[in-house]
Amino acid sequence: MHALLSADPAPPISNAGNGQLLVAALVGIGVVVVLITVAKLHPFLALLLGSAALALVAWVPGEDAITSFTTGFGSTSGSVGLLIALGAMLGQILADSGGADRVVATITDRFSGSALPWGMALIAAIIGLPMFFEIGVVILVPIVILVARRTGQPLMRVGIPALAGLSILHGLVPPHPGPETAIASLHADQGRTLIFGLIVAIPTLVIAGPLLGRFVTRWVPLHAPAAGDGVSGPVPEAAPERKLPPFAQAVIVVLLPVVLMLPAAIVNLWASEDNVARKILDVLGTPSVALLIAVVVAYFVLGLGTGMTRKQTSDSLGGGLPGIAGIMLIVAAGGGFKQLLVDAGVGNVIADWAKDANISVLLLGWLVAVGIRLATGSATVATVTAAGIVGGLAETLTPAHLALLVLAIGCGSLFFSHVNDAGFWLVKEYFGLTVGQTIKSWSVMETVISVVGFGFVMLLSVIVT
Repeated sequence: MHALLSADPAPPISNAGNGQLLVAALVGIGVVVVLITVAKLHPFLALLLGSAALALVAWVPGEDAITSFTTGFGSTSGSVGLLIALGAMLGQILADSGGADRVVATITDRFSGSALPWGMALIAAIIGLPMFFEIGVVILVPIVILVARRTGQPLMRVGIPALAGLSILHGLVPPHPGPETAIASLHADQGRTLIFGLIVAIPTLVIAGPLLGRFVTRWVPLHAPAAGDGVSGPVPEAAPERKLPPFAQAVIVVLLPVVLMLPAAIVNLWASEDNVARKILDVLGTPSVALLIAVVVAYFVLGLGTGMTRKQTSDSLGGGLPGIAGIMLIVAAGGGFKQLLVDAGVGNVIADWAKDANISVLLLGWLVAVGIRLATGSATVATVTAAGIVGGLAETLTPAHLALLVLAIGCGSLFFSHVNDAGFWLVKEYFGLTVGQTIKSWSVMETVISVVGFGFVMLLSVIVT
C-alpha cells in the first residue's frame, strides 16, 4: 500500500550555516513551547508564530517562508484532515446510536472479577479505534466509574486499562491523526506501519493496562464516587424509542477500517505493483476510503438500522465535526512548521549530525518527540515536529525501519503527560483526582506506554529488515 504523500521537500530556501539553522530550529520550537505553556496561547497560533520566528532566525525570505508553510499546511490538511473528519463522524454516530453502549455492556457482562480489567482494556481498544482520545475519555470514563461502582473494584484497577487502551491506539495505530501525520511527513508505508503498530500495541497494552493497574491501585487506592455526586458525567444511553444495535454489528462497523486496510498491507508484501488484486485492495485499504466506507455502513447499520430517521442520522454524523476543528488546525499548522524546518535545511543538518554521532535514528526520533512532548504537552505537536526534524534521515532507512520510525516518534509523543497537557486535566477532573494522584496514575501510565512501546519497537528493528 502506498504511503500518504506530503509535499516534496523544496530545495533549501536558506543560505544560513548549519549552526544558525540549528539555532533557528531551537528558537522556533522554543517560541512554540513558551507560547503554549507560559502565555497559554492556542497551539495553532503558537505554531504560526513559531514558524515566523524560525524563518526570521534562519534568514528565510518572507515569500519563500510563506510558500513553504502553506504548502505543508495544505498537504497535511489534505492527507490527515480528511481522516480526522471521517473518524469524528464515525465516533459520533457510534455514541449516538448506542453502539458504544452495546459494546461496553456486552463485554462487561462477560468479564468479571480479576478478568474485568482485561475486559476494560478490550473495550477501550475497540472503542478507541475510530475515536479521538478526548472523545473516548468522555464516553468511557463515566462507564468506568459505573462499572467500578457496581462491581466494587478499585477505580484505578478498571480505569488504567481503559485509559491505556485509548492512549495506545491514539498514539500508535493508523488511522489516528498522530501516526497518519508522521506517515505523511516521512512518506512511510501505510501497511507496514499498521501491522507493526498492532504488534507493538498489543503487548504494550497488556503491560501498561491490566498489569500496571495492579500497582497503580496501591498508589492511588480510590473507589468509585457515590452516585449523584457530579464527579463524572452521565453514562450515555441510547434514546428509549430506539433499539440498541447488536454487538456484532457495532464491532464490525468499528473494526471495518482496519479490516479493509490489513489485506492490502499483507498483499503488498508479496504481490507486484501491476497485480490486479493489489490495485483493488490498495484503493479499498487507503485510510480515507476505508473510513468513508465505514461511515457509509454506519449510516445504514447504526443509524437507520436502530430506528433513527435520515435527518437524525445525518445530524449525528455532522455533530462530530465542530469539536475537531481545533485538532485539524493544529495538525495542519504542525505540517506547515515541519515543512519550513525541512525546506530551510534543518532536517539535513540533523541527519548529518546523527550520522556523525552514530546514534540510532529510532532513538533520535523517540528522544526528540519526548523532549517536545515534555515541553509543550501536546502529542500532536511532538509528532509533527519530531517527524520534520528527523525526516532528513528517512532516505537511509528501509521501508520496514521507516515504519518503525513512525512508531518510535509516536511512543515518544506519549511520554509523561503532566500539567501542560489538556489530557492530564481531563483525566484528573473526570476521575476526581488530586494533581499528585493524577501524576501517580495517568502520568506514570503514559510514561510506561512510551518506554515499553519503544522497547518493542527496538526489538522489532532487530528482527525485521
